[in-house]
Amino acid sequence: MAAIDAIIMEIDQEAKTTQRVLERIPEDKLAWKPHPKSTSLGQLAIHIAILQGRLAEIVQKDSFDFGAAGPSLPPEPASKKEIMDGLSKSTADAKELLKKLDDSQLMEPWTLKKEGKVLMSMPRIGFIRAILLNHTYHHRGQLSVYLRLLDVPVPSIYGPSADENPFG
Repeated sequence: MAAIDAIIMEIDQEAKTTQRVLERIPEDKLAWKPHPKSTSLGQLAIHIAILQGRLAEIVQKDSFDFGAAGPSLPPEPASKKEIMDGLSKSTADAKELLKKLDDSQLMEPWTLKKEGKVLMSMPRIGFIRAILLNHTYHHRGQLSVYLRLLDVPVPSIYGPSADENPFG
């Protein structure tokens, strides 16, 4: 089994959980923010939905300069359907792109820069784990807090929530 196969299996499994969380988003609250400094519910949701596909595209190169890439958050989505379609496409794109990486490519250095300054450099598989996967889970956790603040039932993520217990 190639090293990337375990990552792809994780993407499949976690996409199901992400879908359950995104399905709970109230469409009439896409512009809602828990605080003036916060990202809106819709922007956070679309960011989560499309992040893996975009990062899988970026990791195909040896480095990425996000200072030159422009804004990191997409515009406010128009609908919940746009978010859900984005998740489906992004998941499929990420899996397709990552399957192209062999074990030797996964161990090659990958560098993240901002305006030419190196912020981090690590084996490509480390970036995939730390940013493509864990960064997505981080934002999904933020989204679950948004749901709680809106009094929307929070789905089970890695175990029971106060609203849902898959074990009992």
